[in-house]
Amino acid sequence: MKPPPFAYHAPRTLREALDALAADPSAKVLAGGQSLIPMLNMRLAAPSALVDINRVAELDTLHVGEEGVTAGALARHARVERSDEAAAVQPLLRLALRHVAHPVIRNRGTVVGSLAHADPAAELPAVLALVGGTVEAASTAGRRTVPADVFFRGPLEPALEPGEIAVSAFFPAVPPRTGTAFAETARRHGDYALAGVAALVTLDGDLRVAAARAGYLGVAATPLVLDLTGPAGPGGDWTAAAAHVRDRIEPEADVHAGVEYRRHLTGVLTERALRSAAAVALRGVAGRRTRD
Repeated sequence: MKPPPFAYHAPRTLREALDALAADPSAKVLAGGQSLIPMLNMRLAAPSALVDINRVAELDTLHVGEEGVTAGALARHARVERSDEAAAVQPLLRLALRHVAHPVIRNRGTVVGSLAHADPAAELPAVLALVGGTVEAASTAGRRTVPADVFFRGPLEPALEPGEIAVSAFFPAVPPRTGTAFAETARRHGDYALAGVAALVTLDGDLRVAAARAGYLGVAATPLVLDLTGPAGPGGDWTAAAAHVRDRIEPEADVHAGVEYRRHLTGVLTERALRSAAAVALRGVAGRRTRD
């Protein structure tokens, strides 16, 4: 199919892009286009105009610091995935991005675009929600920072107002003595996940579990984050934590999986991810003690 007719704007500065959006509130922003273009072709979206920000050089940024990783609106999936600096500060980015579609898609798709699409089956929204990240939105009226826990309003519904562009996303650094893991299951590699889990496990000075949290994709209308510290206990009872998750989630059935299968799968992935994250944390602590 072909997309419906639309006007096309190709600004070279952020101000020009914001002015174009302000002049036409029904316009859509085009960055990687890996989600928007198929929706246009299937006539699931019919914006009056596209504002193509690919020439806005000031949005093509990736900043890594001790506090975390900030990806500009044009930071491609592949660039962030291949960044050793970003992976060292927030490993979940690389772990999750390896599951996003295929390399050819990751070469064009953008981190911020994936967040702005707000697909509950996508990997990056779950990661942002789990680590307590933020999205910075800009309009002709100024800028504002939106926490992840309010950015995802519903399926394909980000907390962006008309005339706003998501210009960057911030992923906080992994805390000390914390291990990370990511696990998902799809019918074929690169397909949307039937369910997926991002996990964080923090150990205390006695190598007992101080905190355990997990972020979920594909099991709720928005990214779901659960604190599993209590169910796991200080000894890391990951089987009990997985059982707690199965009791808490309310997944929906679709043509790919039924409710009970998705609930069971989520429990299996939870135990696997938490166990792996704890092992990573333990290796990190042991390595630091050896160096000291």
